[in-house]
Amino acid sequence: MEPTDTGKGALAAGGLAAILASACCLGPLVLMALGFSGAWIGNLTRLEPYRPAFVGAALVALYLAYRRIYRPAAACKPGEVCAIPQVRTTYKLLFWIVAMLVLVALVFPYLAPLFY
Repeated sequence: MEPTDTGKGALAAGGLAAILASACCLGPLVLMALGFSGAWIGNLTRLEPYRPAFVGAALVALYLAYRRIYRPAAACKPGEVCAIPQVRTTYKLLFWIVAMLVLVALVFPYLAPLFY
């Protein structure tokens, strides 16, 4: 495997897809809580039809990142990024943060009526 084959790209794609998946529903609530207002916030609801595609992309990216991050360290050649314990720990932490973002994107539309 190449030294750049660490799962970082899949992890970043999963995070971006999770943010886009929650932009239609969670985005307006977060912006209002932060004090932003305006009619333009209503335009974020136009992303709702694309939400299943974004969630699907996030799940696929998380699967690919999981396969690369949680592979045995023995599969890495000495000196590769994936063989360094601190880097592996950081990627695992980031993986679970992104997984929580995806979980929020999946669950929030069902919990949103409790907040509005």
